[in-house]
Amino acid sequence: MQFLPTFEFGWPALLFISFAALSLVQLIYTLFIFGRLAFLRAKPRLENKDLPPISILVAARNEADNLFENLPALLEQDYPQFEVIVINHQSTDESTYLLSAFERQYKHLKIIEVAKSKHLRSGKKLPLTLGVKGASYEHLLFTDADCKPASNKWLHSMASHFTPGKEIVLGYGPLTYRKGILNKLARFDTAWIAMSYFSMALLRIPYMGVGRNMAYTKTLFNSVNGFKSHYAIPSGDDDLFIQQAAHKRNYTVNLDPHAFTYSESSKDWGAWLRQKTRHYSTSNQYKVIKKALLGIYPLSLLLQLLFFVILLSNTDYNWITLAVYFFVLILKWWIQGRCFLKLKEKRFIPALPLWEVFYAILVPIIYYSVETKAPNKW
Repeated sequence: MQFLPTFEFGWPALLFISFAALSLVQLIYTLFIFGRLAFLRAKPRLENKDLPPISILVAARNEADNLFENLPALLEQDYPQFEVIVINHQSTDESTYLLSAFERQYKHLKIIEVAKSKHLRSGKKLPLTLGVKGASYEHLLFTDADCKPASNKWLHSMASHFTPGKEIVLGYGPLTYRKGILNKLARFDTAWIAMSYFSMALLRIPYMGVGRNMAYTKTLFNSVNGFKSHYAIPSGDDDLFIQQAAHKRNYTVNLDPHAFTYSESSKDWGAWLRQKTRHYSTSNQYKVIKKALLGIYPLSLLLQLLFFVILLSNTDYNWITLAVYFFVLILKWWIQGRCFLKLKEKRFIPALPLWEVFYAILVPIIYYSVETKAPNKW
């Protein structure tokens, strides 16, 4: 049995060379990008005596139920000096009355009311800007009304990463586990995106954070004129802002499980697709290099799989093709599995290669089958 092919010129040789090149791309991404997250060591943190006072900002619109459920977890954080600011943005539900009751109970809660008006632009950028202007403290921590911190040490953990020179802290906002295929898909989507943006940030190519768990300074926000450069786009308060404000080494990542903020996944497919549409609406604003880095990996994965299947039928190349494919597969499985362990999503690891291929096929289908212009509403 001959293991190494003769490499005579022809389409099988060209196909194998292409397959090998695609496998190399997969290896490079896995080792030099995802590997940064997989083997990330604990970051230095501030001592308790050096922790800065913090303003927690929550922009909410018709979120009475979520505020009732989650706001106490924000207000009762174990931290020496902080305030919680809720920007009640044009709500028509019971939010105003609920927040008034909370305000009487918690002295460190501040409410900013934004009256309903047809002249106000949709999205979170206006209320967040008002919240930043109304914040008493320099250091700001952002989350959403539908998010609940994993523990009462969330604020402490995020604040402790504001070490000297660090003006941005990128956190993680996973989805709560529930039964059902939509929940599983949404959780995988969230974890995969997190693996990508954390890995890219560690590579010094930051391209996004998540608004439900992110911190930065008021000085930084003002230095880039807030959301002014992309204010016309309803979304982008997290990814476009990070691309504008993160530079050199002024940011860090926080993967402390105590600092995760959990939220519920969408209850139906339509809601999840609309959410994905909002996320995609900012992608055309990304720089070419970041678009390429995000697109090359899934494209190379699918082409590698296609060439692998074709080459299996060629007796000259099948054994070496199998060896190369499974070497890359096992290495990716190990490194990406370590990433998913850091994100506390170990349920996906046993079938991670299958999930990866399924996701690489699904995302382009969703992207090109929905409007990439975000709906004009929150």
